[in-house]
Amino acid sequence: MRRTLLPDLVLDARGVRSGVGVAIEGGRVVEVGPATEGERLPGRALAPGFVNAHSHAFQRRLRGSVERRDPEHPRDDFWSWRERMYALAEGLDPASVREAGGRCYREMLSAGYTSVAEFHYLHHRPDGRPYADPNAMAKAVAEAAESAGMRLLLLPAAYARGGIPRFRDASVEDFLGRVEELRSWARERPLVEVGIAAHSVRAVPAGWLEEIGAYARERGLPLHVHACEQPREVEECRKEHGMRPVELLARTGFLGPKTVVVHATHAGEDELDLLAEHGSEVCACPTTEGNLGDGFLPAEGILRRGVGLSIGSDSHVRVDPFEELREIETNARRLAGRRNVLVAEGELSPAPWLLRAGWGREGISAGDPADLVEIDLGHPALADVAPEDLPSALVFGAGSDVVCGAWVAGRRVYPGEGR
Repeated sequence: MRRTLLPDLVLDARGVRSGVGVAIEGGRVVEVGPATEGERLPGRALAPGFVNAHSHAFQRRLRGSVERRDPEHPRDDFWSWRERMYALAEGLDPASVREAGGRCYREMLSAGYTSVAEFHYLHHRPDGRPYADPNAMAKAVAEAAESAGMRLLLLPAAYARGGIPRFRDASVEDFLGRVEELRSWARERPLVEVGIAAHSVRAVPAGWLEEIGAYARERGLPLHVHACEQPREVEECRKEHGMRPVELLARTGFLGPKTVVVHATHAGEDELDLLAEHGSEVCACPTTEGNLGDGFLPAEGILRRGVGLSIGSDSHVRVDPFEELREIETNARRLAGRRNVLVAEGELSPAPWLLRAGWGREGISAGDPADLVEIDLGHPALADVAPEDLPSALVFGAGSDVVCGAWVAGRRVYPGEGR
């Protein structure tokens, strides 16, 4: 059934417009243009839903509990945090993964995220033996997203060495067999897509990277990987392979236009060149990267080369797309010692480039999935903001509490139809 939404303002590919309706049908936007008849959303702006391009939903259960020093690790850093994360991961099963995921995804919807890429490596029983259904944990994640109403890109992640036994597969053939079964299972689930990932160059040997990259390329699948998050990771890669992580990804055929490299906080100039050459994207997770002491995104180099950018809430120390975007620019300002750093060619403000990174598109457009967020124009954070300044106000002055509604596939899932 076709329905037309009539907010006060619409953020579409042409900018911020009033007197515009958004018509949706069959789960997609079918028209954006002048309209007077439809469902009025007074005091609201309608924008694309944010894309959370990197999530480990189970890690949401760590919030607050890891923000104190561990006497056994006086130098508290990423690697000591990782031990706490492993301890959490050891105790989970499909039921607790489903429960934790559902809570996390509902929080995302309330913050303005309408789709999520779940980077999933919690595969087996704690001792490493498969469950009776080898994809039981992955399916629990998908069911959690469906129960919340969240669109999901499920990324089963290969893990060959290191970590804990339940992360690892015995062979790349075993891993790819599980991915194939999961893809078949998801075909009749309209909000679930299955891609593929390699955890990192630490956890996956070069031969696996080659096979996983070829598998994804032949099937046109989204392909994700952690890379260049920590200096130690870079040094270990140079010691094992004689090159840096992104160079190894390029050599093994892992990079391509559907590849997303997560973090890249310690990517060198030559590595950024490789990402641009292959049309690959970077996913930044500034709230998690700041929390873990990872370092700073080389955002100026990414913008200058035209490398695609997305955002993720990763460990979910915070779930707020506005804060992720704001931190990208404010960290760039701290590094550069000047203001309005990440301004794309032909633009005057960082806000358009950052919002494109958050939305994964220019604005609401016909043909897009009807994944939308309602912004409360009466919120104190947006008081006295002129319509033309709304994008900048959202990035620099707002938080997730300005979100008052979320739509996925044309259905209002937060706070829900009729509320």
